[in-house]
Amino acid sequence: MNKSQLIERLAKHEGLTVKNTARVVNVVFDSIAESLGDANRVEIRGFGSFKVKDYSSYQGRNPKTGEVIQVREKKLPYFKVGKELKERVDKWREGHRHEGPAPGGLSSAPFIRPAG
Repeated sequence: MNKSQLIERLAKHEGLTVKNTARVVNVVFDSIAESLGDANRVEIRGFGSFKVKDYSSYQGRNPKTGEVIQVREKKLPYFKVGKELKERVDKWREGHRHEGPAPGGLSSAPFIRPAG
């Protein structure tokens, strides 16, 4: 599923316009990015958490030329899947082992379900 598919599915499920739903989704993504940019951790219970990881400088190779290059230190976003999402994916895989992937996502269940 890509971003536009997420927006369309959420709009249809909640009876909203695609334009308004796109604004909401963009605010969520922008808020996550801004928080990570400020070196904060973002946790979405039942889904997972995002944080920024520091990576040291290292020697790498240019894949085109094979030339050894120095890769500078960097900070990259890192996602750690939550227990509930991990279990949902695993449960879906067990139930669909021989059927192939579900069309359009992990399940045919509603997009957003109440916690509990």
